[in-house]
Amino acid sequence: MAAIDTTLSPPLPMSRIKPGRIVMWTVLFIGGLLMITPILFMFSTSLKTSSQIYDLRLIPQSPTLANYIEVLTEGQFPRWFLNSSFVAICVTASNIFFDSLVGYTLAKFRFRGRQFVFIAILSTLMIPTEMLVIPWYLMSANFGWLDSYWGIMFPGMMTAFGTFLMKQFFETVPDDFIEAARMDGLNEFTIWWKIAMPLVTPALSALAIFTFLGNWTAFFWPLISTTSKELYTLPVGLTSFAVEQAIQWEMIMTGAAIATIPTLVVFLVLQRYIVRGVMLAGLKG
Repeated sequence: MAAIDTTLSPPLPMSRIKPGRIVMWTVLFIGGLLMITPILFMFSTSLKTSSQIYDLRLIPQSPTLANYIEVLTEGQFPRWFLNSSFVAICVTASNIFFDSLVGYTLAKFRFRGRQFVFIAILSTLMIPTEMLVIPWYLMSANFGWLDSYWGIMFPGMMTAFGTFLMKQFFETVPDDFIEAARMDGLNEFTIWWKIAMPLVTPALSALAIFTFLGNWTAFFWPLISTTSKELYTLPVGLTSFAVEQAIQWEMIMTGAAIATIPTLVVFLVLQRYIVRGVMLAGLKG
């Protein structure tokens, strides 16, 4: 009868907790807590009454939505919210269309002066926005665009960063696909729209997210280009509202919370696209 091997195999080594990892996670936790605490207090204050403002407890004793109802019904916040939404959506759609079209042209067409055009577009990234405000303002004044939606939107309808990003991604699209489509008789616009665009969806998602968030939070140019409150975007309107409600902190925090909610929703819903877009932009750059 065969002998039974009773020797025990050596125990697997227990995974050791590295001190460096503990320090890293501790620092990340503290940093995240420091960043999120003001936001939590903002939402907490928006749920308080005027008598509870100086109560530093994060959870109010008797939370109320009366501040939100008052801001949304008696002020101009709904109009400012719609203005910001309209501007951000229109500029985002324009960037997706024009930046991708120019990027595709620079990536897939060979023509004299192509590199010069590309370098000229990239060179605008080195010009501070503050230096462009005066030319933008003079152009808006000459064409009658001041205090209008078009006056707010036109500086961002096409961007050098978006053109650069899309060009880098379109260069990864195989030329064989483009040539096969041309042999099938498709025109260049159809090739760009139906063949090339679906292959660069990650870049389009990243461009759309960054453009929308950038225009949603834009303050400097909308402040300069508008004079009537009916055309204020949400950041400009919030500043005006804060000046009017200098003592009522609960109302100011309520307005800030309303302005913050869409950006939080975008970050929470599209978080993986934002992270992926940042990574892809860095890799392609």
